[in-house]
Amino acid sequence: MKLNIPDYIQAIQAYKPGKPIEELEREYGISGSVKLASNENPLGPSPLAVDAMHVAMDKLHRYPDGRGYALVEKIARKLGVAPGNVVLGNGSDEIIGMLTRALMQPGDEAVMTAPSFLMYEIMVRSAGALPVFVPLKSLFVDLDQMAAQITEKTRMIFLNNPVNPTGTIITRSEFEKFLGKVPDQAVVVIDEAYIEFAADPDCADGLAYCTGQRPVVVLRTFSKAYGLAGIRIGYGVMPEELAGWLHRVRQPFNANALAQAGACAALDDDAFMEKTVRLVRGELEFMYAALEHMGVNYFPSEANFFLIDVKCDADAFFEAMLRQGVIVRSMVSYGYPEYIRISAGTREENQRFLDAFEKVINQMQPGK
Repeated sequence: MKLNIPDYIQAIQAYKPGKPIEELEREYGISGSVKLASNENPLGPSPLAVDAMHVAMDKLHRYPDGRGYALVEKIARKLGVAPGNVVLGNGSDEIIGMLTRALMQPGDEAVMTAPSFLMYEIMVRSAGALPVFVPLKSLFVDLDQMAAQITEKTRMIFLNNPVNPTGTIITRSEFEKFLGKVPDQAVVVIDEAYIEFAADPDCADGLAYCTGQRPVVVLRTFSKAYGLAGIRIGYGVMPEELAGWLHRVRQPFNANALAQAGACAALDDDAFMEKTVRLVRGELEFMYAALEHMGVNYFPSEANFFLIDVKCDADAFFEAMLRQGVIVRSMVSYGYPEYIRISAGTREENQRFLDAFEKVINQMQPGK
């Protein structure tokens, strides 16, 4: 087969999601694994969402509402924005693809942090445009350096807040100062996938900036705090004019019927959201205290995950933890060769992680 693949597509490295538990258990010959690698909700999905999806299953022979009217209206009311500001996506990463298709051409540039969510780079390169990387500074976004990288070719700037994979935040004052340096031709995309977990009152809230004349887009998702990662539903909030352009490139029926029904119900489940956030914050503190007792260096987070410095090869540490039946995330591919990332689970899951961690750290760091 002779395919004429453009150079900018050949330059893309495919996104590699974490392996499912079932696959890892087959490979390693283990069972009863604990997965704390993908920042998922340890409580599962919202019960109201599950009930709503069961009801919606009776109509699966019908196409979904192509505009997602009920869900868009409910998101708009909850956030205090106009329905015209909301665009639904098959996960918030689909919104990234819409933005790059609508706004970028070959030769354009997009500024983003390194490390960051890989889909920013993939979608930018898919449009023939170029990513411009700015390293994190002591695990924080270096907004001064990001501003310094903006040129007349810059069409988009990607931020995430709280930051994945470090769990740090961009403060309100920092963000406003940065916005003052951004020219009108550059759209600022602030990905708030973990915003529900942020407890710091100084954390910037992108919704305060995305419905006026400034080209600011906020991305949010039902995958994390709402526990609906498996049905792929997210959304973007942005100026209405920009939303109109995204609707021109949006796939028809991109938000499926079950996703719309589940997300609508999840927005009403305040008790589940409060329980999730309370559990995550409490379990993070539980693990911090245990790691301090072991003398292990970790980095407190405003998300539902955090980094741990294992002071040895993180890939090897990941493999050793797998053999204990605990799945964590190595940060080698993110540029942190001695860090792992751990998601907050239930108390039972977290205790199992800590027991396995202590065993592995003592094996890999004799005399610890």
